[in-house]
Amino acid sequence: MKNQFDLIIFDWDGTLIDSIDWITRCLQNASNSTKHATPDYLAAKDVIGLSIERAIEALYPAANPDEVIELVNHYETAYFSKKISREDLFSGVYEMLETLKQQGFKLAVATGKTREGLDEALNATNTLDLFCITRCADETQSKPHPLMLEEIMQFTNVPPQRTLMVGDSTHDLQMAVNAGVASIGVASGAHDSEQLKTYSPLHCFLRPTELLRHFL
Repeated sequence: MKNQFDLIIFDWDGTLIDSIDWITRCLQNASNSTKHATPDYLAAKDVIGLSIERAIEALYPAANPDEVIELVNHYETAYFSKKISREDLFSGVYEMLETLKQQGFKLAVATGKTREGLDEALNATNTLDLFCITRCADETQSKPHPLMLEEIMQFTNVPPQRTLMVGDSTHDLQMAVNAGVASIGVASGAHDSEQLKTYSPLHCFLRPTELLRHFL
């Protein structure tokens, strides 16, 4: 696939960084101090990849707009209480990104995180300079809407047929379908291989670093 793509767009949580369990627990704990029941672990895990507002609305359908804001604030307080570092990246991911960039691929991030959350993560993992552009859910449309990918492709001047989306959730792969770009699933985060294969990715890997054998 080395000569098939120019632009590789990565999801962040569960794809490059081992954060799914922490996010899931924070989504569940958002119900503390509210009247809403705590969602089960799998339900909370299933919404990762959406914008935080859409995730909260899906988990707490009875919440009114003011309560959604309160739940989002509870989530963010819990999430930001943990400091991350490069050690939180999946093993070999930093080296993989460096190698892909050295080989001439344009690298980008499309994430359901907020800009504040992604910027903190990029700085903490020292990965900011590896990406030519990053897009977050609070500055564009939430996944699975294709706008996030369309904006990245427009910025990099790379057409859909030369673009690859890599993600761990069905929201990532549905976004790729909606944008008309190829995808690769990694079963390292929110959804397993069988769920990801429903969206016809080119491959479905257990670990993100398996990408290297196909590109080098």
